[in-house]
Amino acid sequence: MLDLMRQLRTPETGCPWDIEQTFATIAPHTIEEAYEVAEAIEADDRHALKDELGDLLLQVVFHSQIASEEGSFGFQDVAAAICDKLVRRHPHVFGDTSVATASEQTVAWEALKAAEREAKAKDSATPVSALDGVSTALPAMTRALKLQNRAARVGFDWERAADVVGKIEEELAEVQAELGNTIETQVLHGDHPNASRLRDEIGDLLFSVVNLARKVGIDPEGALRSTNRKFDRRFRLVEQGLGQQGKTPDQATLAEMEALWKDAKLLEKP
Repeated sequence: MLDLMRQLRTPETGCPWDIEQTFATIAPHTIEEAYEVAEAIEADDRHALKDELGDLLLQVVFHSQIASEEGSFGFQDVAAAICDKLVRRHPHVFGDTSVATASEQTVAWEALKAAEREAKAKDSATPVSALDGVSTALPAMTRALKLQNRAARVGFDWERAADVVGKIEEELAEVQAELGNTIETQVLHGDHPNASRLRDEIGDLLFSVVNLARKVGIDPEGALRSTNRKFDRRFRLVEQGLGQQGKTPDQATLAEMEALWKDAKLLEKP
C-alpha cells in the first residue's frame, strides 16, 4: 500500500489528482471516511466496515506520504509514535503497574493523559487547563461532549440528569424570549436584529442537550445520526406516497405531507 501511494504521487508517472493534493485538501476526506466507518459499525455491516476501514487507512498513508516528501516524517514514524504511546499508557500490560478493572484502567488512562498534557504545557510555558488537548477541529457536538467530560472529571458537573433537564428548559425559554423580540419573517430571512444573541442562545440550548445525553450515557453524535437516518427513511416514504398520488412535495400541502409522515411512523411500529 505504501508503494502504491508513492507511485500515485510520483510527479512524472503518477495520478494528476493525487499529485495535486495537500494536507489541507485531503483533511475533509479523512473526516468523511471516519464517519463512514462509524456508519458501517452502526449498520452492523462487516463487509462495508472492511471497505471503510481500508478507505480510512488510505487517508493515513496519504498524509504520511505527503509528509515524507517534504521530509517531516513517514509512515513508519507514525506507527512508531502510536506504539510508543500505547506502551506508555498501558503500564499495567507492559510494566509493573496493576489494574484490576476496566473502570480503574479508564481512571489510570486519564491520569496518564493529564500528566502528558501538563508536561506539554510546561514545555510551552502556558497555564495548564483540564480542557487542554480537546481539539478545536472536532465537530461541534463531539467537542462539546469532550469539554463537558473534562470539566466533569474535576468536579464541574450537574449532580443529576434531572438538573440538566431544568437547564434545557431554562435555555429554551431564553431562545423563546429572544424570538419574541422580532417577527417570524425576520428570523426566517436572517434579518433578526439580535442575530448574534439568538445564535448564542441556540448554541447554549444545544450544549445543554449534549449535557443531558452525556448524563444518561448516550452518545449525542450517534443519537443524532440515528435520528437523521430515521428522518431520511420517513421522508422518502412521504415522497413515495405523494408520487402515488401524482404529486411532488412542492405540489403538496403541509397537511398532506404530515398525514403521510404519520403513516410512515406507523409502518415502523412493531
